[in-house]
Amino acid sequence: MMRMESSTTQMPKWGLCLIFLLAVSAIAPASSSPLRVGFYKSICPSAEYLVRQTVRKALAQNPGLGAGLIRTHFHDCFVRGCDASVLLDTVPGQQVEKEHPANNPSLRGFEVIDEAKALIEARCPQKVSCADILTFAARDSAYILGGINYAVTAGRRDGRVSIFDEVPQNIPPPGFNAQQLKDNFARKGLSLDEMVTLSGAHSIGVSHCSSFSTRLYSFNATHPQDPSMDKSFASHLKRRCPPPGSSNNPTVALDLVTQNRLDNRYYRNLKNQRGLLTSDQTLYDSPLTSSFVKKNANSRSNWAAKFGYAMMKMGSIEVLTGSQGEIRKSCRLVN
Repeated sequence: MMRMESSTTQMPKWGLCLIFLLAVSAIAPASSSPLRVGFYKSICPSAEYLVRQTVRKALAQNPGLGAGLIRTHFHDCFVRGCDASVLLDTVPGQQVEKEHPANNPSLRGFEVIDEAKALIEARCPQKVSCADILTFAARDSAYILGGINYAVTAGRRDGRVSIFDEVPQNIPPPGFNAQQLKDNFARKGLSLDEMVTLSGAHSIGVSHCSSFSTRLYSFNATHPQDPSMDKSFASHLKRRCPPPGSSNNPTVALDLVTQNRLDNRYYRNLKNQRGLLTSDQTLYDSPLTSSFVKKNANSRSNWAAKFGYAMMKMGSIEVLTGSQGEIRKSCRLVN
């Protein structure tokens, strides 16, 4: 069994990185963006504080929720833009994004958003969007689990539509190769470097065995096991995961060493052929992306700075602002 290290976050030694991130991320990714830092300063000054305190309390009880909140933010922004459409519950006659197999049961943290929203509504009724709360929560998770802090631009409005069938058109599956990932992220306005940088979020969280078990048991006609996977790593995974088609579908940590610490060990794992998903390992194996993996593996501070900026840029995808959309009373329902 591989050793699991403590997930205690060492904040102080990353201070320089935090200063750099705060300076860089205060600049909007696009000058035409209607979002801005400090959007709620006058209309709900406690909004960001209430979200961070809620996230801090939740992660103290279950650090895995941090990965869930970051992933939920990503899955929200890639479908209809960052409009909190992934938070909506199914209503009669309309299946929503949340219920798609790409999201259910793997997305986590909805109850954290609900709690933060309730606290904010008690102080500032219908002033703060669920889309902004989710964006703040993702940033706060990155800070609590990795010491990565960045200023979040806000002013998003909540969408009124969530469509089940739009998920597979937008969310990259775990079997994508580097070229497919590049194309997928490019459609959202994100560069190849930003795609590799954001993939570093897989240094935290878990994956269901069904997302990668073919690599262990039925890779292709020549190799039952993916030959690109480290053999001892594969043996460990086989002790945890049954063959494809089993009714048992447990989860495995994406990073077996620092499961609850957001860091650049993910990239070192790829160099050692220990990427869990095909879409992970392809980043090192492909000439298209291998140089980015090597650079991120060599410098945690540089990767962290890029991660903060890329997260802020992702949070600006196809946002609703001004009179568009609405500010929901409940993040699970349209008004």
